Amino acid sequence: MITFIIIGVTVLISYLAFQNQDFTQKMQFNAANVIHQKQYYRLFSHAFIHANWSHLFVNMFVLFFFGRGIERYFELYFGQKATFFYLLLYFGGILFSNIWSLIKHQNNYYYNAVGASGAVSAVLFAFIFFNPWEKLYLFAVIPIPGILFALAYIFYSYQMGKKSNDNVAHDAHLLGAVFGFVFPILLRPQLFGQFVDLLLAGF
Repeated sequence: MITFIIIGVTVLISYLAFQNQDFTQKMQFNAANVIHQKQYYRLFSHAFIHANWSHLFVNMFVLFFFGRGIERYFELYFGQKATFFYLLLYFGGILFSNIWSLIKHQNNYYYNAVGASGAVSAVLFAFIFFNPWEKLYLFAVIPIPGILFALAYIFYSYQMGKKSNDNVAHDAHLLGAVFGFVFPILLRPQLFGQFVDLLLAGF
């Protein structure tokens, strides 16, 4: 249920941002404004607006499929705290994914970023943590085991982050993924042993 709420709120706010450039400028992540103007809300608000409809669709499409899975896993392992931990995962992913950009661009008023990619990466990697051999569909067509997808995703994000020659926040993708994988372990350390057992069982 919480996944649908997040999707609904994100689509609505993104739509409003598409119609109003001033609103977009106030919501987007800008490290210099966060640090020097103390506009701390930007650490989270940027995740609810997107660059365009395709950007919004991809993020919400991934969240729709894997967010519901995380809801079920959290209900199984954390019971009544499931929704609270899900929100911690999502909003923690938003915050943690931009730590490097916050440091790197703290004096650059021209650097801006939007989108829920860091949070969505966190949800996706938490799902892979709970079920590492579940098939994911690359480009919605090509089946690939989750753990292999995760390794390729991390490698690609790291390499592209070093190049910094496009408008994609690869660092945010990478850090969001790391947060999503580690988060369940922080909540319940013994889950890492379960992950290892599942991983070895797939060979």
